[in-house]
Amino acid sequence: MLIEIQANAIATRTRILQMAAEQNALAASIDTGTGSEMIAIGTPLDPMVESLSGVLRIVTNHKAFAIASLDARGKSTVAVGDVVIGNGTPVIMAGPCSVEGRDALIAQAKLAQAAGAQILRGGAFKPRTSPYSFQGHGELGLQMLADAREATGMPVVTEVMEPDQVELVSGYADMLQVGSRNMANFNLLKACGRSSKPVLLKRGFSATLEEFLMSAEYIMAHGNPNVVLCERGIRTGDTAFRFNLDLNIVPGVQAVSHLPIIVDPSHGTGRRELVHRMALAGIAAGADGLAIEVHPDPDNALSDGAQTITPDALRHIVRRVHALSEVLAETEIEELGILEASA
Repeated sequence: MLIEIQANAIATRTRILQMAAEQNALAASIDTGTGSEMIAIGTPLDPMVESLSGVLRIVTNHKAFAIASLDARGKSTVAVGDVVIGNGTPVIMAGPCSVEGRDALIAQAKLAQAAGAQILRGGAFKPRTSPYSFQGHGELGLQMLADAREATGMPVVTEVMEPDQVELVSGYADMLQVGSRNMANFNLLKACGRSSKPVLLKRGFSATLEEFLMSAEYIMAHGNPNVVLCERGIRTGDTAFRFNLDLNIVPGVQAVSHLPIIVDPSHGTGRRELVHRMALAGIAAGADGLAIEVHPDPDNALSDGAQTITPDALRHIVRRVHALSEVLAETEIEELGILEASA
């Protein structure tokens, strides 16, 4: 059940939450962005709730991902430091797959920023398929990321792998990343929901649209409305690519959810020669930004060198991304004018 109430209806809000507690039902809420609040209740409440002062509407027939759905609110934005995702301008997250060293990371961050990146990405904790692969520097890597933020002013996003790491990573990062392997780690999602830091949620290797959004719902239902989705490729039977970038998910998500969604063409292809075109394809599909792996010497990167591009390649991509975004915005304005004229 979704219940929209006026923002100043404090007594009604309290009563609704009391009713939910009496039924032992989880309740979650979100600002609708229009001066009201939407409350989701895990089970139907007494019909008399409709008569409470300040109740604007009740939605009983809605998506399972209630708070993440368009039933709850219109298009939302998420702030990461002073960078806003979802406001119509593509946001570029870029950096090395793994944090390799303090001086190297600061140099890489400056190169990525000069190429057009606004958020620095880099792994301090690295979940790897092989137990013998580099697993990251842990908290030392987090300290390096904080130093790179100090040197560049760019906010930082990095992966958190365990529920008990959330507080630690939150102390250093501006945004928490939940990786594909952990999209259905519900204890981790709950812990991220209790954090005040925005969350970048990556789609699982074979997750459906609804499963993807239900994972976002876990985070939001536990108190954190600031979720950005990320399409990073799914597994198919085609062995020519590490993963296949499923761009259907971008307009598919936007048709049912208010959450921003970005695209990761690095993981989505596994091949650096494909990153450029798939980055543009992601923007053309309507993505709110990109996450790209960048390294000055990709062939000698400690992880995922085959899908990592150079700062010069990133600069070229960013220039074309912004040009494409402007064309798409102009086209949307023209289409809107045609629709209004024919109405």
